[in-house]
Amino acid sequence: MLLRHLHFLKLVFLHSLTAFGGPQAHLAMMMKTFVKKTPYVTEQELMEYNAFCQLLPGASSTQTLTLIGYKRGGPVLAALTLLVWIFPACAIMCGLSFFVEYVEGTARHFDIFKYIVPMATGFLIFACISSLPYSVKNLVTSLIAIGCGAATFFFFGKPFFVPILILLGGFITNLSNKRIPQVEIKPGKIRWWNIWLFAIIFIVAGVVSEIARKNDWANRKPVNLFENSYRMGSLVFGGGNVLMPIMYEQYSVRPDAVKTRNPNAIHIDKKDMLTGIGIVRAVPGPVFSIASYSGGLALKDMGPAMQLLGGLIGMVGIFLPSALLVLFFFPIWNRLKKYSVIYRSLEGINASVLGIMVGSTFYILKDITLFDGTSRGFVNIGVVAGTAVILIFTRIPAPFIVAICVALGYFL
Repeated sequence: MLLRHLHFLKLVFLHSLTAFGGPQAHLAMMMKTFVKKTPYVTEQELMEYNAFCQLLPGASSTQTLTLIGYKRGGPVLAALTLLVWIFPACAIMCGLSFFVEYVEGTARHFDIFKYIVPMATGFLIFACISSLPYSVKNLVTSLIAIGCGAATFFFFGKPFFVPILILLGGFITNLSNKRIPQVEIKPGKIRWWNIWLFAIIFIVAGVVSEIARKNDWANRKPVNLFENSYRMGSLVFGGGNVLMPIMYEQYSVRPDAVKTRNPNAIHIDKKDMLTGIGIVRAVPGPVFSIASYSGGLALKDMGPAMQLLGGLIGMVGIFLPSALLVLFFFPIWNRLKKYSVIYRSLEGINASVLGIMVGSTFYILKDITLFDGTSRGFVNIGVVAGTAVILIFTRIPAPFIVAICVALGYFL
């Protein structure tokens, strides 16, 4: 099975090394790599997977890629896809936790990534154009896309806002019951082990962590770290932009508010935590990899081996609940799609996702220097337009485009 899917896993690995720009840009890069370059999924499937994952807590781009692996080879390939995708970013962020004191002094070297944001915008433009024929088919879906685009622009980054827009779009197109009549559907068997495993880990981790805290175990940090990471991965909606402030409050702000600091409790210096929050945006892969950085810093005073273990605990704790939830709910979603009430909703859901991508594109564009008459502005325009044109009219792989933009940042 592994040999049969080796090409797919290679593409996932290359994607993990070049996927900059956050979940919206990740989706656009997936469309180039897994739809246009090698058709492992269709445009409709990718948009549907992304919309479904937006309704769940956790890392949406990670869950979307996991579902592509699930479609190709079931749970085993889904797990391998998840590991190949998250490992490079988590390894980089965990490694940075060992050298955090040197990162600030060498931050200027990360200026090589100054054209990554314009490049990510070009990817988003490509994704919007590619998705348009499959997402907007009539006046209603056009209005949904426009409305969701405007709402995303004005309320970008607000927790729970994206799921609300998706549900609202599905509700609107479901108001008409004339086009798609209900057909009889045979009941199917639900495999409950994923959700039971998710719930058992959640409860046991919470109970043990609270016992360790109340009894002030001398080596309770790893236990508390796993519980904190697993809880955040289970409950965070809105992606990395929501996760990072929660981590900052949990590990830095809250411990600083305690007058007498407990040496057995997790505490990360505010400056170190903010450094990681800044650096993770220049690292390819999921933004949730910040958990490996915070995990390493959380156990740093326990020695290098424990610091490495902290990075691993952070990675497992933050991504495991996302995987368990998506692999449990997706088979149920596939059955629900056969009901006309859900099938009609897919039109609005796809239009909402397109609107969210369009709104995200304009939101990112407003923060990019474009029309100030400087050389940097002209280069930014060239990068945005050039990336979009290359993606639309050529079959040049995404990693080459990323390499070109990094080279521009180095030489210009």
